[in-house]
Amino acid sequence: MISVHRAEDRFTGGDRAAGILSRHAFSFGSFYDPDNLRFGAILACNEERLASGAGFDEHPHSHTEIVTWVVEGELTHRDSTGHATVVRAGDLQHLSAAAGVRHVERNDGDRPLTFIQMWLAPLEPGGEPAYTIVPELADDTPYALPAAGAVLHVRRPAPGKRTPVPDAPRVYVHVVAGAVRIGDEALSPGDAARITGETGLELTATAGPAGVLIWELSA
Repeated sequence: MISVHRAEDRFTGGDRAAGILSRHAFSFGSFYDPDNLRFGAILACNEERLASGAGFDEHPHSHTEIVTWVVEGELTHRDSTGHATVVRAGDLQHLSAAAGVRHVERNDGDRPLTFIQMWLAPLEPGGEPAYTIVPELADDTPYALPAAGAVLHVRRPAPGKRTPVPDAPRVYVHVVAGAVRIGDEALSPGDAARITGETGLELTATAGPAGVLIWELSA
C-alpha cells in the first residue's frame, strides 16, 4: 500500500513574527491528530524555515533519535554534551537524546535556512546522549540508525532516471526538491509517501534534479 500525504496538508506551526515557519507531517506539539501519531519508528518529519538570526532556544529532548538534513543555509547547533557545530547544506546531523540532552538550533548566517528534521523512536530507552555529523552525505552511502531499526537513504536522481525503493516492511519517502513518481503516484516538494508491504518499487525523477529522503524501516 502507498499512502500519499501532500505538502499542503501539513500542519503549519512555528512563530512567523520570530522568523520561524514549521510544517509538520505528524501530530506535533499543540497540534494533536490521534490518527497521525507516527509511521513505524518515525514520530515527526518537520520542515523548518528560519530567517537570519532566528532559532530555537535551549530546550530538552529524551528517548528520541533526532536526524536533521540541511537543505539550504547553515544550521548552528550547540548541546549540553559540549558539541558546537555548523551544519551545512547536504550535511546530515544525528543527535541521540537517550536519557536526556538539551540543545540550541539557530540560523546565525546571513541567508535563510531550511532543514528537514525527523524524530524516530528508539528500540530501547535510556543510555548516554551521542552526536554525529556526516558532511555531504553521498547517495550511495546510506546512514544506518540501528537504535531505531532504520536506515536513511538520500537520492538525487536526474530527470528520467530510475532508482529502486528499498524492499522493507515500511518505507517513508519525503521529497525535498524536484518531482518524482513512485508507481502511479506523483510527488512534489514537501509531499511524502508512506509505503507498507510493497516490493520491487522504483522512484523516477520527472522534473529535477530531484532530492529525496527515504527511510527504510523495520517491522
